[in-house]
Parts: sequence; structure tokens; C-alpha cells
Amino acid sequence: MTWSVRWLAGLLLGFSVVLAGCSEPELEFNGSDIAGAGIGESWELVDFNGQTVTPASYQGKVSLVFFGFTQCPDICPTALADVSQAVSLLGDDAQSVQVLMVSVDPERDTPEILQAYLGAFDAELPTEFVGLAGTTEQIRQAAGSFRAYYAKAPTPDGSYTMDHSTSFYLMDQDGKARVLLSNQVGPQAIADDIRTLLQN
Repeated sequence: MTWSVRWLAGLLLGFSVVLAGCSEPELEFNGSDIAGAGIGESWELVDFNGQTVTPASYQGKVSLVFFGFTQCPDICPTALADVSQAVSLLGDDAQSVQVLMVSVDPERDTPEILQAYLGAFDAELPTEFVGLAGTTEQIRQAAGSFRAYYAKAPTPDGSYTMDHSTSFYLMDQDGKARVLLSNQVGPQAIADDIRTLLQN
């Protein structure tokens, strides 16, 4: 190997080392990394105050999005209790977090009912849990954006309940979906992944 070839090989090797050192480290999450999947990018819903909101409405904060309904007998209250504990674990960082529950039951979940329901989970926390609803079409489009499932399930008494996806979606400060978490991971895992996003 001639001197010029050795010099060029060394230069290329050194350049590759520099590039490796400059690249951003891959973040480690307890949940699944869904960056770049285009999840949750396009939706329009209505908040407690009757204001139309979109992903851009919550930029600047890490948002946790969850699909549920106020008459859910077990999964939703258990999941929201875990989220409440996770937010509490964040301490002062909780002010930079927004929890959003998208109702899959717009027939029964009025803004007033959603606010009262979620108020049981955000009491004494430095951030308010916000319930989002809207028309049937708006909720359908939002669920499709998150690739979430929901369906009405009739009950023997002539009423109905709602089957729905139970995962948590973490959105970064730019409103981009970053993490998909099982509702079984527990408060500490949720808090850890939120903190990871807050610090990057």
C-alpha cells in the first residue's frame, strides 16, 4: 500500500470516527420508540372550554395521550391513577407535562363530565389533566391518527360500554409521537420515559 493510499485510508477512518462522535445518541425508553411513524400528527378535537385544539396546541410540553371514557369500570381509572402517580414522581418537571384523555364516548362524555372525572386524578398536581371530545367524526379521525381502536359494545341491560385501545402515547415538545407505552408498565416507567423526553 502506497503512502498516499495509507494517508487516504487514515483520513477516511478519522472522519468516520468524528461523524460517529457527532451523531445524536439513541434514546432508551421503557416503551416502544415510535419516532417517525407519523402517529398522532393530524387531529382536531374540543377541550373543556369548547375550544378547538390540535397537536400544535400542546407544543412546548411533553404530552401523554390516552383513549378512554368516564364510565369505564376498571381499565381507565386504573390507568389514570398510574398516570397521576407518574406525574407526581416528576416533581417540578410535572409543570412541563400535559395529560390528555380522548373520550371515545362523545354521547355521554360532556365537557363538564370529563372535567369532573379527570379532576379526581389531577388533584394537588401542578398540571391539569384535560379531557378531549368532539363530534363522532372528529373522534374517529383522531383515533385513526393514533391508530387506536374503539367500538361500542352493547350490554344486557340495553345500555352499552366501549371497547378501546389502552396504550399511552408520549408526544415530545414538538408535538411528535415518540413512545408507545403499555398501560401495564407502572408509574415509574411512565415517569422515566417522560423525563427522558424532557431532558432531550
